[in-house]
Amino acid sequence: MHIADGYLSPATCAVSYVVVIPLWIIAFKKLKESLDEETLPLIASLAALSFVVMMFNIPIPGGTSGHALGVAIIAILFNPWIGFLAISLVLFIQAVLFGDGGLSTLAINALGMGFAGAFSASFVYKITKRYKFSLLLSGWSSAVGASIVIAIVLGLQPYFGVDATGKPLYFPFDLSVTIPAIVGSHMLFFGIVEAVFTQLSYKFLVKLEPNFIKGKA
Repeated sequence: MHIADGYLSPATCAVSYVVVIPLWIIAFKKLKESLDEETLPLIASLAALSFVVMMFNIPIPGGTSGHALGVAIIAILFNPWIGFLAISLVLFIQAVLFGDGGLSTLAINALGMGFAGAFSASFVYKITKRYKFSLLLSGWSSAVGASIVIAIVLGLQPYFGVDATGKPLYFPFDLSVTIPAIVGSHMLFFGIVEAVFTQLSYKFLVKLEPNFIKGKA
């Protein structure tokens, strides 16, 4: 789902940064409130794990790729703001060190994979936590929620300008391609991967830090 530099119009990039910067400020304040000697290593470890799983990109039709996120487990165990900020940091490192995504598109990537992914997972978990499938559904929802944002933003780019021959200046495929390609693939495959990842991560952490996890989830 990483959107590369050059795929989005300058207007889209500018507006996305205007939107995301205040959200980053709020998220940073939430993180400061939650940090202590117990939470810091766990948040860092989960962010590092997210970094690893997001590096396994699988190309999909429509000019982008799909992958798991690792954001749901952070949002569930802490809060969606921390999940959003952790994924934003992961995306920044990936863009700078590996060229996976871009700096001009960092805000949109963070809003999709971080903000939408984290808050989708948190919302679904809160309303389904009494059921055994809550973690699976939350993980799935995080990937699908993120894919919807990315698909819509990419699908709108052909309307932001064309050259003299009528060819789009930015991402060339409209919503009729991006919605089924990106959202469909995350509903049917990558969301399931994220669901399983969330469930397994939670079970592992219960064994590793049982008292802490019981107090959080």
